Amino acid sequence: MVQKYDYDLFVIGAGSGGVRASRVAAQLGARVAVAEERYLGGTCVNVGCIPKKLLVYASEFSDAFADAAGFGWTIGASRFDWGALIANKDKEIARLNGVYERLLTTAGVTIIDGRATLLDAHTVAIGSERITARYILVAVGGWPAAPRIPGAELAISSNEAFHLHAMPERVIVVGGGYIGVEFAGIFRGLGAEVTLVHRGDLFLRGFDDDLRAALADEMRKRGVALRFNTLLERIEKRGAGVRATLTNGETIDAALVLLATGRRPNTHGLGLEAAGVKMDGAGAIVVDRHSRTSVENIFAVGDVTNRRNLTPVAIAEGRAAAETMFGKRAMAVDYENVPSAVFSHPPIATVGLTEMEARARFGAVDIYKSSFRPLKHTLSGRDERTLMKLVVEPKSERVLGCHMIGADAGEIIQGLAVALQCGATKRQFDATIGIHPTAAEEFVTMREKAASQ
Repeated sequence: MVQKYDYDLFVIGAGSGGVRASRVAAQLGARVAVAEERYLGGTCVNVGCIPKKLLVYASEFSDAFADAAGFGWTIGASRFDWGALIANKDKEIARLNGVYERLLTTAGVTIIDGRATLLDAHTVAIGSERITARYILVAVGGWPAAPRIPGAELAISSNEAFHLHAMPERVIVVGGGYIGVEFAGIFRGLGAEVTLVHRGDLFLRGFDDDLRAALADEMRKRGVALRFNTLLERIEKRGAGVRATLTNGETIDAALVLLATGRRPNTHGLGLEAAGVKMDGAGAIVVDRHSRTSVENIFAVGDVTNRRNLTPVAIAEGRAAAETMFGKRAMAVDYENVPSAVFSHPPIATVGLTEMEARARFGAVDIYKSSFRPLKHTLSGRDERTLMKLVVEPKSERVLGCHMIGADAGEIIQGLAVALQCGATKRQFDATIGIHPTAAEEFVTMREKAASQ
């Protein structure tokens, strides 16, 4: 039988969502090709989650050295080598690039190195080559967005932060999202003087307000200078470094300005308009609950759709899209209880509704909170507090949200995400025996309701 198309599925972008969709589709019997113009693994593997977490680990050693004395250790002089860290990080990323390549080829997916653009609903162009497919999946992710200010070209984005030749001694981080907060902690932990500039009155919009305020307090304790309700006005060259002028009139000299002012869907120049694919005002591809675009045979997943811009969500969307295209039934992703973490210093993690969201949806809610000094710091002497919080619906006693700031927050909240997904109640939390002594046990021992706000 003559095949109508070159492939059953053509995927543009070999990031987390695109790779998962490609593999699942191939396992379901589809002929699949994926095009990637940069690096296998996308943002997460190359300039996102993985290298960022490796840098976070590196930045935490300064705390460990300082805390050791309280436990009887005498630590000699220490010296940090930025070049060694970046070289070792690059080796690990190269290994992961190879892992992704093997995952695709083992599944029978054809990998094409190059930029793919849409010519119509079934045709893509890669250079002079034309390839047709029954289905097309767009999974090109996002790209850093820089503010339009004088001197913006003197700054870097998070992409370049992973490849700096030297460790900067003074850093200005502009932006109050995941990326800005995490890099402020990384550079501070590695010894730099850090100022974080954010246009709002508190960073990490969308997280529970108690966690946001607690993190601001902890970052100030660590010496990060926070400038809220402030914008970056301009950047000028100043000797070997730069001078930043803020809207509050302050000028700051630094070796580096990192712009972490958001990311935009990477849709420019893809030919989406020619294929009839609708986008919103921010350039994100508009999709339905099955990740189908306005064109029936074209799907989109991950950050390019600007729904929940998290790697595990993109992976889930990729699988669901492949199942919808080639499986026995349409599949959709449940976004209700998606856990997330910010690897700040200290880290925060959350799952479910914030207190504000819960009150907006349910009216009255019960709040349980516990703030305490971790056992470790009773000897280390570090002035750091852990905060845990539960948001509960009063009538059913169903736990609507779990929030934490403190060591291992991401590891702890991941387990609680299972409980929320199962509809656990506060009574079931209370009936669970804790592991002692741990911080995590506090989530099953909170009995007193916090005062109503």
